[in-house]
Amino acid sequence: MNPRNYKAVDWQARYNELANSTENKLLKHFYAGAYNQDKAAVKDVPFVAMDFETTGLNSQNDDIVSVGLVPFSLKRIYCKHSRHWVVQPRRNLHEESILIHGITHSEVDDAPDFNQIIEPLLEALSGKVVVVHYAAIERHFLNNALLLRLKEGIEFALVDTMEIEKRALKARQGLLGRVFNTKLGSLRLTDCRARYSLPAYQNHNALTDALATAELLQAQLNHHYRVDTPISELWG
Repeated sequence: MNPRNYKAVDWQARYNELANSTENKLLKHFYAGAYNQDKAAVKDVPFVAMDFETTGLNSQNDDIVSVGLVPFSLKRIYCKHSRHWVVQPRRNLHEESILIHGITHSEVDDAPDFNQIIEPLLEALSGKVVVVHYAAIERHFLNNALLLRLKEGIEFALVDTMEIEKRALKARQGLLGRVFNTKLGSLRLTDCRARYSLPAYQNHNALTDALATAELLQAQLNHHYRVDTPISELWG
């Protein structure tokens, strides 16, 4: 596969700008320690998979109810360093979302506000490249959660396994497939994993989905990329 950047950003320069412009100590520390080595080979990059469960899918009107983090590398997953938090959202917990993620009103009533996990969350992300499945969820929800509580959002580089899978499917589709507009196939996390013979996990638990995302990226990199591929060809 001939990968191309889906959104080229000079993260080294951008993190420096953000570290100098923010007035929040937590964000300044995060930006100062952010992983910014754009020429680093993927085999040497420290990753962390991140997943959220939320009150809904609209990042402007909904909020985070749980966070899962799993650090990993191309060859190893560090389960003992994983993190999982259930937090109290500042938006209504809809019955529809309860049916999806199983987190109930009583659980969030006893949970801390997201404000209380910001520091350990940013510390766990610091120095690693964030990996998600569908960037619009985690990127926008984290930004808006911090806007709501710190009055300042956040920017960070990430690798999107959904975007990588989309590229792989387009490459497999070929010219004729694009001419006749053949369907690419499902980009759901479970279906993407099935293409690499990865086991099926129960969906909609933030920690399990973070683990599933970490394993998916390992499989994608081993199938479609060289181990010396620069991380700049994957992140956006």
